[in-house]
Amino acid sequence: MPRAVKFDKYGGIEVLHVVEVDRPVPGPEQVLVRIKAAGINPGEIAIREGAFAKQWPATFPSGQGSDLAGIVEEVGNAVRNVTVGEEVIGFSSNRSSQAELVIVEADHLVHRPAHVSWEQGGALFVAGTTAYAAVQAVSVKAGDTVVVSGAAGGVGSIAVQLARNAGAKVIGLAGTANHAWLTGHGVVPVAYGDGVAERIRAASGGRVDAFIDTFGGGYVELALELGVSPDRIDTIIDFAAAAKYGVKTAGNSAAANARVLGELAGLIDTGHLEIPIARVYPLNAVRDAYQDLARRHTHGKIVLVP
Repeated sequence: MPRAVKFDKYGGIEVLHVVEVDRPVPGPEQVLVRIKAAGINPGEIAIREGAFAKQWPATFPSGQGSDLAGIVEEVGNAVRNVTVGEEVIGFSSNRSSQAELVIVEADHLVHRPAHVSWEQGGALFVAGTTAYAAVQAVSVKAGDTVVVSGAAGGVGSIAVQLARNAGAKVIGLAGTANHAWLTGHGVVPVAYGDGVAERIRAASGGRVDAFIDTFGGGYVELALELGVSPDRIDTIIDFAAAAKYGVKTAGNSAAANARVLGELAGLIDTGHLEIPIARVYPLNAVRDAYQDLARRHTHGKIVLVP
């Protein structure tokens, strides 16, 4: 029997279990995918802990995860865009990607390009489309100076590259251990912590046009202090500050579709985007993977492999 990550009540990592489940059967417009890699994301921690229980309640036992990459094992009789045996990248809207076999809507899948690894493809959807939406939200254009907080994290590491691809000067806030990676990707690294405003002003020459906050904890206020207009500030995490100051909160849902996923995969395939993979865990070590993620100091993405 195939295995899947499940939890039967809200709580910490201790509620997560890998259990045997019945083999899923796809409907007419669905596809059964054998998973090769499935990324994990901070939002899944919040869902599992019950932070969104009122907005998006779980049906127990609940599965977990959106990101996925794998091989098509079976297709519904109305599916025309993918075939059995095809290698695909996609996403699940049913909190179910952390498993060996997953039912996916056919229109949530794109072909896996040759130069996209399983781990990169399996980690791409949530972080990639969130970064894409954030860069679009602050209207990044050539000649802009853009600051990204959490610049070496899952979303931040993609956002800095997309902003650079748009022709912007990008300042990335990150720990010193990640400065070499940022520099190697054309980003000006700046250490976070006390005195960060002065360091940003020095690095930017005194002008910051846009600010993308992927970390929270006061960066919206910092962006305003630096003189950035609220309509060119986007936070994917500090919703209280966004409500208080009228800044944007564009994230995953604004670009959560297969078209954007395919565009991002194409950028990886042509060498214009890298998805750093921090660590890979076996499915049975799902608790360890989320404990690692919760520390909030990983460079890039953490991935589960069945």
